[in-house]
Amino acid sequence: MTIFKMNSSRLSLNRFLVLAALLIGLIYSCQSEVKENRIKVFERQIVLNDVPYIIKGICYHPVPKGQDQRSFKNLTQDLALMVEAGINTIRVYEPIVEKAVLDEMDAAGLKVIVGFGYNQDGKYDILSGSFIDYVNTFKNHKAILMWELGNEYNYHPEWFEGDMKNWYSAMNDAAGVIHKNDPAHPVTTAHGELPDALALNSCPNIDVWGMNVYRWDNPEEIFGQWKTLSTKPMYLSEAGGDSYMTIAKSGYEVGVNEKAQADANARILDAVFMNQDIASGVALFSFTDGWWKAGDTNEQNPGGWAPNSSGVPYDGSPNEEYWGIVHIDRSKKKTFDIVKEAFTRTDK
Repeated sequence: MTIFKMNSSRLSLNRFLVLAALLIGLIYSCQSEVKENRIKVFERQIVLNDVPYIIKGICYHPVPKGQDQRSFKNLTQDLALMVEAGINTIRVYEPIVEKAVLDEMDAAGLKVIVGFGYNQDGKYDILSGSFIDYVNTFKNHKAILMWELGNEYNYHPEWFEGDMKNWYSAMNDAAGVIHKNDPAHPVTTAHGELPDALALNSCPNIDVWGMNVYRWDNPEEIFGQWKTLSTKPMYLSEAGGDSYMTIAKSGYEVGVNEKAQADANARILDAVFMNQDIASGVALFSFTDGWWKAGDTNEQNPGGWAPNSSGVPYDGSPNEEYWGIVHIDRSKKKTFDIVKEAFTRTDK
């Protein structure tokens, strides 16, 4: 016995309405996904989804003990420590080619500033133009915050036939290429200290100026200086102190001295976050100690050299293997809690 008979035209209409609802839902979902990762520059700010984005960052180049090349074998542990410390941004000095690594960083809620070198033997570098292949491959990845061109190259005119105009021209052209291929992400650079008029006038395509700044334990003056030079956003692409004192100074004893590092980082971070009208944050140098920089890769050595490093607190010496907020075994240094307090403070 027939209890109910559906009119065929009504059935077709119902199917149409269901399909239409599904399509609208899909479109809304796609729009929501895009909306959740809208990054732009507005006046002096980096803006993520219409909210000013303050970089609570860390420089990350994890080289295992006994090696001299980056490895992400400790990534899961490292990300857990970063999240605990309130870090929201990772700055890397070379592109991450493993999508799974970017996926895990995104899943942890962190953004990434991806750096490109000038001459890396044709491997995603600026000289060969292959950097844009990487940009086009990963420009839709939600982990990406900005693209970065170079790392304090202004200290190395010898790399550019003795003329920094050559670098600035290459950097500005590369930024323009990125803008054409990926208008959804700003382009930055990590300039050594405050850029001069030549740098600024030569590079109008740079959206955000990163600056590697080592001015003892107080970089505050640079924010006022930048305000008079430019209306663009800036952030400290490197800052901080190391945990080894080459000499006794400022009340800190010679040798391994985690208190010196912790005190310096506390003051540096306070200065940055007290000037958020100008500064869009900081990428503290660095996440883990790098045993590959100054001597035997199987042991930790004082020493090492970096250009313009006389302002490193509190001994004026960079001691390149002692910069981590964690040791190479990932045990926390005294500065870890200082960073955590500064990055997780409710008013930041």
